[in-house]
Amino acid sequence: MLVLSRRTNQAIHIGDDIVLTVLSVRGDQVRLGIQAPDEVTVLRDELVVSVAEENAAAAATVIDVAGLPRGGR
Repeated sequence: MLVLSRRTNQAIHIGDDIVLTVLSVRGDQVRLGIQAPDEVTVLRDELVVSVAEENAAAAATVIDVAGLPRGGR
């Protein structure tokens, strides 16, 4: 992991198309501006984790679509 220090209005370039800019810092909260092409998906980590957990729970759910008791009879 690369760790950088930036001040308000300073930016970080990722590749040729993505720019992260520090908009403000208040206490323990940092506001970031992200410029990226439309085809690049930008998601918060907690959203990615939540969706992954929901998908795992859904995949583990057994649905009896035939209405038969387990065992098939």
